[in-house]
Amino acid sequence: MKEPSYKEAFEDLQRIVEEMEQGEIGIDELSIKVQEAAKLIKFCRAKLKATELDVDQILKDLEENENTNP
Repeated sequence: MKEPSYKEAFEDLQRIVEEMEQGEIGIDELSIKVQEAAKLIKFCRAKLKATELDVDQILKDLEENENTNP
């Protein structure tokens, strides 16, 4: 199974939250939905952290290039 994109995971998380807020989730599936939401939150946080590290590295590389090539 292919890994979802950040957007897909975030949309799934939003859907679960909306279902919870509207009372659409029965007590029998509540635990399953909470577990799914926790996995999606963990996934989204990891994606955001990886993106932050990538951007930081790109900016660092650009800064180093500016300093070595005035």
